Amino acid sequence: MIDSIEAALQGGNYPEVTRLLGTLNEQDPWTQFYWARLWETTQESDRAEAAYRNLLRQADSPKLTLAARQGLERLQTQRTQARKQAIAEAIAEPHNTEPGVLVLAAIDPAQKTEAAQAMAKIMNIEPYSARMLLPSRGIRLYRTGAVGELEFYGRQLNDCGIPAFWLPLSLLQSVTVHSIQYFESVEGIVRAIVQSDEGGPRTLGAERALQFAWTDIAARVEGQLPIFEEVVDRDARGKLLRKEKTQDRANFCDLHLPAQNCILRISDAAYQFNRGERFESEATADFPLNRSTAWANWRQLSLVLSQKLSQQPVWATFEPFAETAFEHPDLLSKLPSHINLFRREDSNWDPAFQLYSALLFLKSPDASLG
Repeated sequence: MIDSIEAALQGGNYPEVTRLLGTLNEQDPWTQFYWARLWETTQESDRAEAAYRNLLRQADSPKLTLAARQGLERLQTQRTQARKQAIAEAIAEPHNTEPGVLVLAAIDPAQKTEAAQAMAKIMNIEPYSARMLLPSRGIRLYRTGAVGELEFYGRQLNDCGIPAFWLPLSLLQSVTVHSIQYFESVEGIVRAIVQSDEGGPRTLGAERALQFAWTDIAARVEGQLPIFEEVVDRDARGKLLRKEKTQDRANFCDLHLPAQNCILRISDAAYQFNRGERFESEATADFPLNRSTAWANWRQLSLVLSQKLSQQPVWATFEPFAETAFEHPDLLSKLPSHINLFRREDSNWDPAFQLYSALLFLKSPDASLG
């Protein structure tokens, strides 16, 4: 009977294989093995893989164990070859070869186990590693490469219920950012005085007025950027050492204005609190007002923004995103940060914030906001 099944498989007579297997004891491990062979041959790879793995767990015959393991190896080879072919087709068009990013968005923790299994198969990684990569809040920069290849993976992830999106680097580089110097008015039609990068980094153009309605703002992005200073310290032996430490943090808030295709950036390091609209708010026991401090000024401005934009989503998961962006320094080096903090040396924190905000501006995924 086994010889007949083998002959039918080799000859491609799958109805005959099915008929012969139906006459055998379905509990017999070898019967289960040949069902797996049939599914493997007829491109039912998921059923074949499940059957082979079940045999590995239960079989007590070295010969059957080896046969099941070889079946899994064949399936893996088939998937690898199919993936390579699909990627080659995906990047066949010239515009699909340009560099881009693949981003994972937040997924419900209750769905993570199932999603990790699917992602592991798509990306050819261990399920545990896949689970660690899936964010529960915010977004994660997962991969860089040819945008056609990233689209190939992203579509598969989406088909499995894993929120992901991909964008070309050129689009990220083209995002317009205006730095708000101060608000002239915040009631009715908002009037802000802005400056934009002109002529290169840390070169701002002339001030100009920009008008919009608060309802035009699609989202708010908040984050803090560390400011480093060189300090002198001593090691365990008392030897003097020079190293960088975080001495302060600059607050940033981006307002996404899709109607005018730009991001409006506010920072406590650049905002001119002594000009334009004065923001008044009530003092509390925990937060007494003191207009002489930058912290108090920033807090008052933040309260006004929160009141005016109470219906718009807020993204505030920059720091965990930055940790994933730091794994791609080549990408960050290609992004203009549109941030003009005084630094002795450039810091990847600046383009990381620009990347975070630009990704959300260009493609806000259907995911939990954090």
